[in-house]
Amino acid sequence: MPVSVVIPPCITIDPVTRRVSLDVRNPEFYRNPLPAYAALHAHCPAFFWEEQAQWYFAGYEQVNGLLRDRRFGRQILHVATREELGMPEPQPHLKDFDALEAHSLLELEPPAHTRLRTLVNRAFVSRQIEQLKPEIAALAHRIIDGFEKDGRVELLKTYAEIIPVTVIARMLGIPVEDGPKLLDWSHRMVRMYMFNPTLETELDANQASAEFSDYLSGIIAAKRLSPGDDLLTHMITTEKDGERLSDAELISTAVLLLNAGHEATVHQLGNAVHAILDTGSSPKALFADDTATERTIEETMRYAAPLHIFQRYALSDIELDDGIRLKKGDKIGLLLAAANVDPKKFSDPLSFRPDRDEGVHVSFGAGLHFCIGAPLARLELKLSLPILFERLPGLRLASAPEVKDSYHFHGLERLDLVWPV
Repeated sequence: MPVSVVIPPCITIDPVTRRVSLDVRNPEFYRNPLPAYAALHAHCPAFFWEEQAQWYFAGYEQVNGLLRDRRFGRQILHVATREELGMPEPQPHLKDFDALEAHSLLELEPPAHTRLRTLVNRAFVSRQIEQLKPEIAALAHRIIDGFEKDGRVELLKTYAEIIPVTVIARMLGIPVEDGPKLLDWSHRMVRMYMFNPTLETELDANQASAEFSDYLSGIIAAKRLSPGDDLLTHMITTEKDGERLSDAELISTAVLLLNAGHEATVHQLGNAVHAILDTGSSPKALFADDTATERTIEETMRYAAPLHIFQRYALSDIELDDGIRLKKGDKIGLLLAAANVDPKKFSDPLSFRPDRDEGVHVSFGAGLHFCIGAPLARLELKLSLPILFERLPGLRLASAPEVKDSYHFHGLERLDLVWPV
């Protein structure tokens, strides 16, 4: 891409110093970050983000490489003390939230990560996930049966939320009727992952964490008395190297699977429907056969990724190839969604091209923390999207949807659709 790419007003770039100023609360940016990403690729794909006070990376090769680089990790206190890093002590008002994070697969490094992931991974391999196809398809049809004759629907709460939370709850062996509670706790907790959460957000997330933890403690106790054929029972009863998961590990893992198992998929499903309708793509061509469907799904995840940032710590003093020096404990930000539109990797990257065959996106991450639920997310999209467009011919946007002010997640506030009946 030539350096003549227009720099949108929402971002200021100094390519010489590689300093960038960008307000994530600016609607021009969070509603559509792609023009800002294009400017970064043209001028400085590795940059120091002034407002966040750390280095970020947007280029595909660098993001993909840093996701796999074992000199970086998701935790730092296993190799350094708080005093050494000048890191503040945990805040008492986040005690319950921090307790869940302490044993989260997403935040651990080996050997703890290896032990936990090995116990969980069996349920998420492709051959296991494929067995869910009839159930997911039946669920999608059953939901559409409920609104097909109405001629209009708000898709996120009616369809996009229901499918993933129902599937992951059934996999874990948690009552499906508790789905609304699970969604509420999840929504309140994930607000903590946005930049600079308010005190109100922190208090609410901590309260949700406490409620979620208490709920799961009761579920786990019941399964110890009456085991089932489900993932939670499997995690309770399975040993590795003579050890079983503690209650704290069980609860953290279940929370992560429930939250990650539907938060990202909800956004991705909404983003995908929006992209298809907004670009005027033909559903008949997009879902003509399995190959076309799979390429369409991958392109929606490249073009309209739900998660835009993944952060890691430098585990030692590091100098990268481009001269960026990092100290032990420094955080870096990897712009997954920006890497997905790198013109050095993808031709015409800002266009939605479902026939694209130019390599894999990084929406699921890479390396040690590659998304464990990727096979499940892909299957849910592969079934729910074609069924939706097949059942509702003439589907179109009722109005331009509003994008959530929630960077670094990218999703819609609501998605109102209409179709002829």
